Amino acid sequence: MDNKERLENIHSRIVEQIASNMKAYGVPSTVGRLMGAIYYNRKPMSLDEMTEELGMSKTRMSQAVRELTELNLAEKVYEKGVRKDIYTVEQDYYQTFISLFSSNWRKAINSNQAFRQKIAVELKEIIEDDNSDDEIKEKAEQYLKENEEIFQFYDWLGRLVEFFESHEVFEHVPKNVKK
Repeated sequence: MDNKERLENIHSRIVEQIASNMKAYGVPSTVGRLMGAIYYNRKPMSLDEMTEELGMSKTRMSQAVRELTELNLAEKVYEKGVRKDIYTVEQDYYQTFISLFSSNWRKAINSNQAFRQKIAVELKEIIEDDNSDDEIKEKAEQYLKENEEIFQFYDWLGRLVEFFESHEVFEHVPKNVKK
């Protein structure tokens, strides 16, 4: 194997490692491979170039680009003289982590808050219903109290996400520590 082949092999392994890392964040490996391919291309890519690079359908590439865009990891860019849509990906590893962390947790926060609000309304109705016996009311009050504790947790989690998104985290855990 010559050095060109070795380097191409290393490139493929790096892209697969990025896909594996992204999978740990709940992102499909296809999306991770695409991010790695665009990142190591060192310049924005069109859907045609992505399709050729990864050997996947244009439809799947379009879906993967949409997923990366929704995660705030890719964006459409303008390049003079280029008529096709081209995309680039986040180049900062720290920001990639923050985007993945924030996106995943914001979805969980929103989903749980909506669910908990519906549950709270139903529990209050049970508690206030004259047809509920004392045992049922007591159990509903216990659930309502636990529900409030969960609300507090998701409030804390939202503040944690903001801590990362504001980059305040780097004041407490610096990016680079000289040893």
